[in-house]
Amino acid sequence: MNAAAIRIMLVDDHAIVRAGFRRLLEQQPEFRIVAEAADADRAYALFNEHVPDVIIMDVSMPGVSGLDAIRRMTGRRPAARVLVFSMHEDASLAERAIQLGARGYVTKSSPPEVLAAAVLDVAAGKLALSPDIAKSIAILKLAGREDPLGQLSPREFEVLRLLARGHAAGAIAKLLNLSGKTVANYHTSIKQKLHLSSDIELVLLAQRQDIL
Repeated sequence: MNAAAIRIMLVDDHAIVRAGFRRLLEQQPEFRIVAEAADADRAYALFNEHVPDVIIMDVSMPGVSGLDAIRRMTGRRPAARVLVFSMHEDASLAERAIQLGARGYVTKSSPPEVLAAAVLDVAAGKLALSPDIAKSIAILKLAGREDPLGQLSPREFEVLRLLARGHAAGAIAKLLNLSGKTVANYHTSIKQKLHLSSDIELVLLAQRQDIL
């Protein structure tokens, strides 16, 4: 085993998907998988235990999302190197992940070599984007389209995602370790900032922005 191998943690709620990632990455002698997690809370605990060189993380998981895990990891260790590996091909979601501290975003439809190259880039401190996401971000910028969710704080964004997925305020408070009153305040603030008059509009917006 290469003593200088890049130490990787895999975070995805599907065990079969993680097994596929592991087989793919361990074909490269410079990669070594040191931990796996199926949810954000376990990922955060293992992140602190193993301090991996690169965390490959999905953003859509039950309960607290990968976005909140990114925020917690980079808040604890600003040098943490997180590479998002997601089925979502949405430029605004990729930008949100990078704003929270992710060092790269690769879609699951990308060829295996794109993921491998992205791991190397992120480990070296570079920003890594799969070609489809890079193109989507460029189109978004060239079109001059504003991200309607860009004005939300990271915590508001996470509350929005959970509300849109049908979680009650009490459940959100428990998931995010907040009080019920704080969640209610976030709920009101989100609707005011996005000019939404109902939760139905909130869900429709989340669907259009592909953040569910």
